[in-house]
Amino acid sequence: MTSPLARACTLCGYRSSPVMGALGICRNCVTERAAESAPAIEAAHTASRTRHALPRRPPTGRPGATCHVCARGCRMGVGERGYCNLREGAAARSGAVRIRQLAGQPSCGLLHSYCDPLPTNCVADWVCDGHHQLGLHNLAVFYASCTFNCLFCQNWQFRDADPETAALVSSDELADRANRQTYCVCYFGGDPASQMPHALASARRLAARGLRVCWETNGSQNPRLLDKAVQLSLDSGGTVKFDLKAYDERLHLALTGTDNQRTLDNFERAASRAPERRDTPLVVASTLLVPGYVTPEEVAAIALFIASVDPETPYALLAFAPQFTASDLPFTSARHASEALEAASDAGLTRVHVGNRHLLSREY
Repeated sequence: MTSPLARACTLCGYRSSPVMGALGICRNCVTERAAESAPAIEAAHTASRTRHALPRRPPTGRPGATCHVCARGCRMGVGERGYCNLREGAAARSGAVRIRQLAGQPSCGLLHSYCDPLPTNCVADWVCDGHHQLGLHNLAVFYASCTFNCLFCQNWQFRDADPETAALVSSDELADRANRQTYCVCYFGGDPASQMPHALASARRLAARGLRVCWETNGSQNPRLLDKAVQLSLDSGGTVKFDLKAYDERLHLALTGTDNQRTLDNFERAASRAPERRDTPLVVASTLLVPGYVTPEEVAAIALFIASVDPETPYALLAFAPQFTASDLPFTSARHASEALEAASDAGLTRVHVGNRHLLSREY
């Protein structure tokens, strides 16, 4: 059944499923007519970032200094900001270019944090011991930066945070916000990928105090930094939650503004260690069911990839709510979720779950 919000694709004119107005192109054209789709995809991402005064694309300044914190590999010339907006090129005394750290280092995190009573709406709640820790809370750390540019972002408000005017928080200050009732800490956002040096510094202190350390990430961080995060979670009893947004690289590029190679590689890297601890899952995967784009067929492809690494990986399918530039799309339907659940199970995963069920609609 066609959604009442469906509009015609600007390339094929077909009107069979929801088409995001900001993108204007249906899933089929994104994946099958990549060259023709490219200008519209670029325009959609440029518009969404310009609206919030964010760098339009990763800089490639020459001469410049290269950042290695995430897969973007921004090479910043003097005065150029990195894609995450937390670093910029500055002139060094030698005449070369150095990276000026505006935020994301141990001394200066761009974030807000709060105590979230357990059980929470965590992606991994359904497989986590924290679900039973009544009276305790999670220290939720929301990083106000990201390495992706998801057009369907569910927490897009962070984009207006300015590292030069915001009150920054050191890793020590953040760790001191935990108290006797704090059971775990979760780094999310935005995404912790762009502020891993800060997150790791506070996580080490919190793990030493007996807290479980968890991450919710798009998986684009430097693999060496990911390894440190995985080890902290493994040792502390925490979980690394990967948000696998799409498997098809062309679709991933259209929806997030970047490819997914680092994400897939890092997922394999982390999930290969899952057998080291089976009682509480070390790695959990999730996918947001964006109507018209992240179809049951796409979920099947993601699930097959996950199963090829570790079929026991818990996989959460999350209901979508209209947000950001995708505010004209409908909520995920119950039918969409049911078909995606079946597709993931058929692909060989043994632990699949639908989250945010309260958001599911009966339409489409």
